[in-house]
Amino acid sequence: MYFRMRKKKIMHTNFNFFLKSICQILIISLLLSCTNNNNPLLEDWKGNYDGTPNFDLLKVEYIEEAMLTGIKSHLDDIKKITSNPNPPTFKNTIESYEASGELLDRIYPYYGILKYNLSSKEFREIEGRLAPIITDYSTQIRQNEILFKKIKSVYEQSKINPLDSIKQRLVELIYKSFKMNGADLDKKAKKRYAEINLKLSTLYTDFSNNLLSDEQNFTTYLDKDQLSGLSEDFIKAIKAKAISDDKPDSYAIPNTRSFMDPFLTFSSNRDLRKIVWTNYYSRGNNNNEFDNKLILKEILKLRKERVNLLGFDNFGSWRLQDRMAKKPENAMKLLESIWPYAIERVREEVIDMQKISNNDNVSIKPWDYRYYAEKVRQKKYNLDSDEIKQYLQLDKLIEAMFYVAERVFNYKFTPTKPEEIAVFHKDVNVWKVEDTNTNKLIGLWYLDPYAREGKRSGAWATTYRSFTSFKGEKSILGSNNSNFIKPAKGESSLVSWDDATTLFHEFGHALNYFASKSVYPTLNGGVRDYIEFQSQLLERWLSTDEVINKFLIHHKTQKSIPIELVKKLKNASKFNQGFATTEYLASALIDLKIHEADPETIDIEKFESETLKSLNMPDELVMRHRTTQFAHVFSGEGYATAYYGYIWAEVLSADATEAFTSSAGGFYDKELSKKLVDYLFSPQNSIDPEKAYILFRGRKANADALMRSRGFID
Repeated sequence: MYFRMRKKKIMHTNFNFFLKSICQILIISLLLSCTNNNNPLLEDWKGNYDGTPNFDLLKVEYIEEAMLTGIKSHLDDIKKITSNPNPPTFKNTIESYEASGELLDRIYPYYGILKYNLSSKEFREIEGRLAPIITDYSTQIRQNEILFKKIKSVYEQSKINPLDSIKQRLVELIYKSFKMNGADLDKKAKKRYAEINLKLSTLYTDFSNNLLSDEQNFTTYLDKDQLSGLSEDFIKAIKAKAISDDKPDSYAIPNTRSFMDPFLTFSSNRDLRKIVWTNYYSRGNNNNEFDNKLILKEILKLRKERVNLLGFDNFGSWRLQDRMAKKPENAMKLLESIWPYAIERVREEVIDMQKISNNDNVSIKPWDYRYYAEKVRQKKYNLDSDEIKQYLQLDKLIEAMFYVAERVFNYKFTPTKPEEIAVFHKDVNVWKVEDTNTNKLIGLWYLDPYAREGKRSGAWATTYRSFTSFKGEKSILGSNNSNFIKPAKGESSLVSWDDATTLFHEFGHALNYFASKSVYPTLNGGVRDYIEFQSQLLERWLSTDEVINKFLIHHKTQKSIPIELVKKLKNASKFNQGFATTEYLASALIDLKIHEADPETIDIEKFESETLKSLNMPDELVMRHRTTQFAHVFSGEGYATAYYGYIWAEVLSADATEAFTSSAGGFYDKELSKKLVDYLFSPQNSIDPEKAYILFRGRKANADALMRSRGFID
């Protein structure tokens, strides 16, 4: 997952800018009241590396004023464009638009940190106040008639006298983006469009906050006699968490995936597994003050109404028009082509598990799947996940990523001195990134690895400053964020193989940022069902012999992972793909189908259960993201009707992987690595993704490689 802190993208995705209503007079008065020059968040970024965020000065009480001031500054920039009496040109309209909002660009990272990394009740109250203001600001730009007329004029001129390919693509993307967001509607429709966006903002914010509340309020505390099956390292971690919760006599299982997953995998206490499973998969659906069902229904109603104003039958048809899939039917076709293979594999996996669970007189339920799957893994492949974990040290995995970056991308990562770069939390570390061929500084990489209260769950990547060159190059500031369990003092941070894969995945996003050669901010992004491709592809390097042999080191003995264990690991690489594929596909299918349902009559729980039943969803597992907790889709719009994008991108990554495995130099082939960087990482959205892939591969991708990689076909 990624988030991009850049206004051109954020405006309608990452920070949920379709927000609640507020009168314009109040907006203006609030904006004009922001005149305090002592706010450190408004200061220029100083120091080396072209300046870095003043994270050491970040306080919640500064953010509201800073955001309001930044918004006013951006609107002033837009006013300069619209008041220019000269005929619209690429330079005075398009480039000026791309250059606008510089101050706000510096403030968004602070907002993002407080929202995702350091959330608090105080901030969430401020976020609620800011939401309608941000929405109105966004609407003022997207529905500015004079601005759109100027953009349209440049667009129409370019159809007669085409610009160079980069500029032409930029103009077309900006023009289409404005049209997609209601710039061409009549006044009555524009008014209603804006009202819907404002209302949606509250709903998106409430959805996210409800989810966070259910995560914080459903911690399971264990006694010493309830730890059977859990590893020593995990026990130490949950003990440390309990102590931090002021419960020194207990062991804490927070209601997050990073704790839930290993507990369900190893705990031999079935009753406790059910409790932990229920807590996690019931988030947003507890019929309490944080329940998300009514919010979901209202979101669906408003989304449909909004796209109806634009002439679309459903949200998916509107959303996917600028994605690789183009329309929901194409995405659905891909998902449904894989689905039968996935659920058949689940059936086979359950048969294997049931042979073991029968000894316990247990019929497999969702809270049993991980536990008995691990038993099968140990029996079938003689592979213990916890044994593998002893060789997966976080610091060594970071070294492995740097090794890959240097071999494939020619990037060198060097740690910075603690006093050199300001950070927002003591757990954050920063590395300098340089090109080994030229010794040129590329940027800085920030890593925030550990879970904590107030930090959103999961893993993600973002940028604090992205690459552009039309106003002069500056160093790139990229960030990866994870939720690994922080080890007890003096202990190694050990992660699962799945977590190691996720670490490489998010690093793939970071490398995509660092490789960028996009001239303009709007092009420095990606098509949603393509943007996960690069990160998924980088996951493959974790399994290369070079990484395994050099960096999988036992945390106590310091010995390399035995060859026999590596063989077991590779033999088991396709294990449990039924579970992994089915739980994902179920979520992706629900995402598409729920946006085609009638929002007026929909019953959220009933829709989920009946749709999954119609798909013959196996009873032994659930969708990866239950509808009431599906933050990808309902805390904003970035992945709405687009969650399929992960599997769409994996079709590309599996196909690209086979290009490397069949090359003379394997995953470290020099010629292919250069093509990888030049065609798949550096261009970003400067060229059509399908064309970019053909330049790399020599042809379009097909799904056969994906099916082979998951063991569904030979």
